Amino acid sequence: MPASRVMPTNESADLIEVVRNLADKELAPRAARAEAGEDFPRDVFKTLGAVGVLGLPYPEEHGGGGQPYEVYVQVLEEVARVWSSVAVGTSVHALSCFGLVNYGTERQRQAWLPDMLGGHLLGAYCLSEPHAGSDPAAITTRAVRDGDDYVLTGAKAWTTHGGHADFYQVIARTSDERTDISCFLVPAETEGLSADPPERKMGLTGSVTATVRLDNVRIPASRRIGAEGGGLKIALAALDSGRLGIAAIATGLAQGALDEAVAYAKSRTTFGKPIVEHQGLAFLLADMEAAVQTARAMTLHAARLKDQGLPFSREASIAKMVATDNAMRVTTDAVQVFGGYGYTRDFPVERFMREAKVMQILEGTNQIQRMVISRALARGTTATITTVNREKH
Repeated sequence: MPASRVMPTNESADLIEVVRNLADKELAPRAARAEAGEDFPRDVFKTLGAVGVLGLPYPEEHGGGGQPYEVYVQVLEEVARVWSSVAVGTSVHALSCFGLVNYGTERQRQAWLPDMLGGHLLGAYCLSEPHAGSDPAAITTRAVRDGDDYVLTGAKAWTTHGGHADFYQVIARTSDERTDISCFLVPAETEGLSADPPERKMGLTGSVTATVRLDNVRIPASRRIGAEGGGLKIALAALDSGRLGIAAIATGLAQGALDEAVAYAKSRTTFGKPIVEHQGLAFLLADMEAAVQTARAMTLHAARLKDQGLPFSREASIAKMVATDNAMRVTTDAVQVFGGYGYTRDFPVERFMREAKVMQILEGTNQIQRMVISRALARGTTATITTVNREKH
């Protein structure tokens, strides 16, 4: 059954309804086949761009949807409920636009954002490297200034849309200093940029993930986003927002698994009655529902803090950790509800369980999230009490 939602405006309520219908009628019928065939659905992103989803949380004056994160995370959840690969791709695209939106010059925004946010171009976010995942300050990809250009050399691992993106937000080192890292926007057609064959993954097989290689990639200095040496700040700020995206996707994935489990439990009969009426299984479903609702509540809380301009890094890490751990548990329990059938590819819960695992790894492993949370507790924070004007959106 669809999640119950309280949206901030009539416009956002209509948007959720549009996305929910699109997910059910256009995405759901294609998802299993595309995942089985490891087919990247580029056309789906064009459709999402046309309805405004790809640029939803960014300003309208640059081609975005102008919606608060409270709305954006719920849209992501509706997409993930039926097709996680597409939801992850949507979140990564937003991540790849983050630097330009928040740190670019007005001239850069006017030149590039309309096509990026309007869905004409698909982005990729290049931060991790083969030996620098959880520690972004350890990256070795270099950007060397050469007159009016920079020359980039290195390799970026685990790049969603690698080889299919139209542009890449690349985080690269600009000196030997550990934190002297900068951010660049690199067009896909730039000479020297290439992608390895896609990784062979356990799940999210409809999402292309590849190592992107930069072999003396020369770009104008005008494609640096923010100040030289300011790239690590951009990357870490982007990850706070990206974690909200993954929390929402994990919640949507868990909701999809719960929906399948409840429907099956109502239709499957043992000992003369539907299995949903057996207390042992009914309580399992109740725990699954509680886990989904908990994840949703935490994700919305963190998103609302962000919308109010309040600190939300700790809450984003909590949301990401709780939602993804819960998604792993809910999808595993959904397989259990189906019994032997749940272990076959004839039913979607098997795929959902495989997809849930990577949610605990994306945008910082859940061990990293625990580190972020514990460090915030050690620093100590002052409780914030604020009021919200619900009419402003």
